[in-house]
Amino acid sequence: MSDAAFHGVFPYLVSPVSATGEIMHVVIARLCDDLIAAGVHGLTPLGSTGEFAYLSWPQRRRVVEVIVQAARGRVPVVAGVAATTIADATFQARELQSLGCDGILAILEAYFPISDEGVFSYFKAVAEAVTLPVVLYTNPNFQRSDLSLPVIERLSHIPNVRYIKDASTNTGRLLSIMGRCGDAIKVFSASAHIPAAVMLIGGVGWMAGPACIIPRQSVELYNLCQAARWDDAMALQRKLWRINEAFARYNLAACIKAGLAIQGYAVGDPVPPQAPLTAEERRAVEATLTEIGALSVAA
Repeated sequence: MSDAAFHGVFPYLVSPVSATGEIMHVVIARLCDDLIAAGVHGLTPLGSTGEFAYLSWPQRRRVVEVIVQAARGRVPVVAGVAATTIADATFQARELQSLGCDGILAILEAYFPISDEGVFSYFKAVAEAVTLPVVLYTNPNFQRSDLSLPVIERLSHIPNVRYIKDASTNTGRLLSIMGRCGDAIKVFSASAHIPAAVMLIGGVGWMAGPACIIPRQSVELYNLCQAARWDDAMALQRKLWRINEAFARYNLAACIKAGLAIQGYAVGDPVPPQAPLTAEERRAVEATLTEIGALSVAA
């Protein structure tokens, strides 16, 4: 599938794992079908909401295998690669390409801080390991070594480094990326940003966990932005921001898994030692979903 489809709403998919460590493939496939029916433009396994940091490599591989099979080429699958070493990251990237992914979401994990040159070398190696389009992922709230603006600009000259998903919360930083990189790097919003605002300044969509539980509303918001109906888009954005607020308040995977469970998807709890939402927190998420009319997704 051409990376021309890399725009719009890409839900960060959860990774349902059983108590014995098995990937619950039936519920993943059902969720993928329903998200595609809701109009999403792509699927992103092994993002932050996908709990990549808590899964073994065989589990990660199985998650992506199931999602690629479930997508059946209807939308692109952009799968996360995350490692502390270049050797591991390039191995993962090649393996995921062999499974039939349409793109790679490149994530750098780090224990010790890494210099700009080291960060550049990591992402460059991932891009050169595959022929797929690469989405850079930067989230300074969780990552020990971030992508600086000079590094992003250098990476933009690598032909298949085509996109960035930035979760810095700094919208001005997005403008700086656009100013430095021009058309070489297209920007996706994260849930940490206001998607409509990112679309207004030139973003091409958003990759985020909340789209798993509000796919139709997310697609509607994207369509309003594409039509430059900014007043209508902001009216919807104000309503949907309640989900982003909940997402920021609780554990990422626990919040989205709880929301999906409320909608009828048996995705289970987050991988231990993460804790599921408490009964009170779950009621708060359910109240928010009810308020914005998002409890009919799984119907």
